[in-house]
Amino acid sequence: MTGADSGDGNGRTLAEAGEFVVIDRLVAGRTQAAAVTLGPGDDAAVVAAGDGRTVVSTDMLVQDRHFRLDWSSPHDIGRKAIAQNAADIEAMGGRATAFVVAFGAPPDTSVSAAAGVADGLWDEARLLGASIAGGDLVRAPLWVISVTALGDLEGREPVRRSGARAGDTVAVSGELGRSAAGYALWDRGFEGQARFGELRQRHLTPQPPYGQGALAAEAGATAMTDVSDGLLADLGHIATASGVGIDLDTRQLDGDRLAVAEAAAATGDDPWEWVLGGGEDHALAATFPGAPPPGWRVIGRVFDGPAEVLVDGATWAGNAGWQSFD
Repeated sequence: MTGADSGDGNGRTLAEAGEFVVIDRLVAGRTQAAAVTLGPGDDAAVVAAGDGRTVVSTDMLVQDRHFRLDWSSPHDIGRKAIAQNAADIEAMGGRATAFVVAFGAPPDTSVSAAAGVADGLWDEARLLGASIAGGDLVRAPLWVISVTALGDLEGREPVRRSGARAGDTVAVSGELGRSAAGYALWDRGFEGQARFGELRQRHLTPQPPYGQGALAAEAGATAMTDVSDGLLADLGHIATASGVGIDLDTRQLDGDRLAVAEAAAATGDDPWEWVLGGGEDHALAATFPGAPPPGWRVIGRVFDGPAEVLVDGATWAGNAGWQSFD
């Protein structure tokens, strides 16, 4: 990431090119989404809020904690930064409209590497019909990417974590366990095996079910969350906020287990640990008063009881999810 520049940075590093030359390179030729009425070039951007309210979320990725430069390309890192933030907007029942991104990097980082991050940011944002409205570029001892996501509820009420009620069904949209499987494969040295290539890539670039958050809100979802820390951990937030218990049915999650079973056999892991406790898939989990809409599958039920998440009626003894300061 610090070597020769293969793009139009003419082989220069960030220090050699200078902040404003690099910024001009990163924003040149970009077309803003309709919601962005004023993009980069002034002291601040202007983003329309057609609903009269704006959904806002922010998240940060730090090198060697959230991504590794020897695993991920700059483009992968840019895509991941947008995906994990967009999933938070989806989990509120909103639609992401714009992102503001701050990027910190050492001065010997190549301009082409920075451009690769920018391309990844833009490519993922375009999947949502959104764009990068602005940001910042600073010197840092390692790569740090901070993203603020803006979204539109389009007249809907936000879907909070606190609305689940006894008798609701629990459903998920998206796939579980893939990112955790991919991480294990990278970490255990399976990067050379083509049969696991898709799982390894899913750790580098998650695939949130874009559009399903709004669909769930329109279908009457009572609570919703992004599965970023792990299914059990994130459903635990809903259980605590709502004051209810949740019981998951592993029969409804067996497809996820089967999808990662071969990788688990190769690494010596329990596939259920990845499905139930693995984070960063950025699937959506929600509760509904009845059947969920298309694109969602029932995985459990909400019951009147202590705020806990059970698995087949029992407390799960394995990994329950990601902890930021472990």
